[in-house]
Amino acid sequence: MTIEHEIFMALALAEARAAAAQGNTPVGSVIVRDGAVIGIGRNRVNSQCDPTAHAEVDAIRDACRKAGVSDLAGAVCYTTMEPCPMCCWAIEAAGCAGLVMGARHGDFSGSGVRDYKNYSVEAMIASTGASYTVVTGVEHETCRRERQAWLDANK
Repeated sequence: MTIEHEIFMALALAEARAAAAQGNTPVGSVIVRDGAVIGIGRNRVNSQCDPTAHAEVDAIRDACRKAGVSDLAGAVCYTTMEPCPMCCWAIEAAGCAGLVMGARHGDFSGSGVRDYKNYSVEAMIASTGASYTVVTGVEHETCRRERQAWLDANK
């Protein structure tokens, strides 16, 4: 794992904490290109009453708005939680070259997180032909603990 991955995941974790403070699921994301953060996002589903306001989509929207483009070719999405199918496809549609993630859905089986038994980012990529690379396990334990603490507090 590179120090760069840890730095960008720390930024995503800060966004996840901010999401939780606003009454949302604690997921945060940042979009990075050429070593610089070009977009930040957090889950805003509850605070914006928008079921599509997931952290990854929020970060993609921010990056595209700031750059004035809809193509984020060469960018990498860092996210604290394995993206859902909608977010996986948004990462592909935006042209991102990679995904770096912390916790996985399988870390929370039976604890209130949707059951994605037949789903993983890798399965989505294989079934759709998406073209981005995936790095897993970056700050995994910290990301898992943050999500678990929120799940425990919101039972």
